[in-house]
Amino acid sequence: MPRNIGQSHPLRRFFAGLVEQVFMTEVGLADPRLTDYLTRLLSEFVHIDRIYRMRTIDGETIRDVSRIEAEAYLGPGLEGTARTWLVNRYIGDFTLFWIGVYPESLRPRHAGVDRLQEFRLQGKRSYGIASELTPKRADPPGSLLRQLSEEFEACAHGLSLVRAGWERLDADLNIN
Repeated sequence: MPRNIGQSHPLRRFFAGLVEQVFMTEVGLADPRLTDYLTRLLSEFVHIDRIYRMRTIDGETIRDVSRIEAEAYLGPGLEGTARTWLVNRYIGDFTLFWIGVYPESLRPRHAGVDRLQEFRLQGKRSYGIASELTPKRADPPGSLLRQLSEEFEACAHGLSLVRAGWERLDADLNIN
């Protein structure tokens, strides 16, 4: 599995600048804990192996949200509340990332299936569950996970604006 991108990595600083600018000026959520968390999420999910890091006990990559809760294997020492907390936090992150950054990938495959709405509901629910199960002195704190649940739509919208920002920058750089 790839290593996380460190605090001083240029890509992390790039995301931090975009996230802070968008969330503070366009979304109106000027909470440094929230913007730091979202920067960390984008930096972590740069690697496809981090996006799809949940595996079954047999090592199979889990790509469907509906299977994560039931089939994710986190190791022999992680069961009960700790497992539930980690799995729900991951589901919140996973759904927020896809809705905010790549919502076109969630377009309905079949008539009547609204994957965007399904992901939105699951993400809000999962962050809410994780917030209730957060251990004391955990990073992130339960209050931040609660905020992500309550502000899920605003955070997804903000991440879509972050994507638009990096696409604008990319277009500007490619013109010159």
